[in-house]
Amino acid sequence: MITGIRGMNDILPPDIPQWRFVEETARRIFGLYGYSELRSPVLEKTELFLRGMGEDTDVVEKQMYTFADKSGDSVSLRPEATASVLRAVIEHGLLGQEPIQKLFSIGPMFRYERPQKGRYRQFHQINCERLGESGPLIDAETLCLAYDIAGALGLSGIELEVNSLGCPVCRPAYQQALRAFMLSRRADLCDNCRRRMETNPLRVLDCKAESCKVAVIDAPAIEDYLCPDCRSHYQAVLTALASLEVPFTKNTRLVRGLDYYTRTTFEISAAGLGSQNAIAGGGRYDGLIADLGGPAAPGIGFAFGLERLIMLLEPIPTQTQGCFVVALGEDAKEQALCLLTALRRAGIRSEAALDKSFKVQMRHAGKSGYPLCAILGGDEIASRTVTLKDLGSGEQSSVARDVFVNAVKQALDL
Repeated sequence: MITGIRGMNDILPPDIPQWRFVEETARRIFGLYGYSELRSPVLEKTELFLRGMGEDTDVVEKQMYTFADKSGDSVSLRPEATASVLRAVIEHGLLGQEPIQKLFSIGPMFRYERPQKGRYRQFHQINCERLGESGPLIDAETLCLAYDIAGALGLSGIELEVNSLGCPVCRPAYQQALRAFMLSRRADLCDNCRRRMETNPLRVLDCKAESCKVAVIDAPAIEDYLCPDCRSHYQAVLTALASLEVPFTKNTRLVRGLDYYTRTTFEISAAGLGSQNAIAGGGRYDGLIADLGGPAAPGIGFAFGLERLIMLLEPIPTQTQGCFVVALGEDAKEQALCLLTALRRAGIRSEAALDKSFKVQMRHAGKSGYPLCAILGGDEIASRTVTLKDLGSGEQSSVARDVFVNAVKQALDL
């Protein structure tokens, strides 16, 4: 037996209603905000992620699925969606066609890490990118959008944490202060953070090692180092969130895991996942489009992890509206196929198990979840009728063949 690859899971039919509910809810809320869907390939040139995410991030250093294709080019399965979406925007000149772009995408991502509850090697994200606008009201509206998606899913204990990471003007002074602080705590840091404190000290704040979490508790807060423009922007974002009645908490340790974020960054968590309770995160990335070879256009975005959302949802019971067709005898089976086709062409879901015995067909009908069963045998063929059975009550009635489809519609209230 060949089994699936560890950390890359099958999504089986009983789970699909939850997945569809999440995806359709996200599409509905994005539609209310005027967003359009973009679909990018799962395989990209490795350079895209090196430039887009930063070579000094865990994702690039440890987690990417990277290999040489048959032409010798280095390619990678996408570990996140933003770089792929921006590559498509740049390549197809979308910002030249319309300077404001509001895009979302839904699909699989890939990271090689230890599989654990809610985190897999193939995982799925709902991704949002808003390009061409830089004001604080845009940030607040984007955070409100993410909050509305979480709310529309009916999640409990939703919490929004917000921070500002400053800009290229004010961040260097903060990095210098943070690096000096890290030097005084060097003995308490993991080997990886001892290296990163020199190259990218903000990454230390994002480390999941318990010793590093404790070591940075008293680290300088970036809010104290914001330049006047960043401070004004941050305060305006918080004021707008309050006006929109979106509850939030300031978190000066929130840096996210990627290098491209500037100014506003945020994370949404929900009750029911334990300590690893984040379901969404994102922020502003005003220099990223230019870094990838595009115009100097600002951007902000976020992503939800679908697997974590699914874990928080109750199973969704489904009552399938349709009709199961059962036939007794070879002649009846051939005519049953005509009934099935007539139902489907009328937009009514229908199934049969015509290769099985009459008894087994009836058993399938009872397990199908359909409210109706259509029975066709010798008597029905002779009288050009069909017997309709209510699988809930067991009541039966005879209907003429020429009104059969309408009778099914009426019974199903379609």
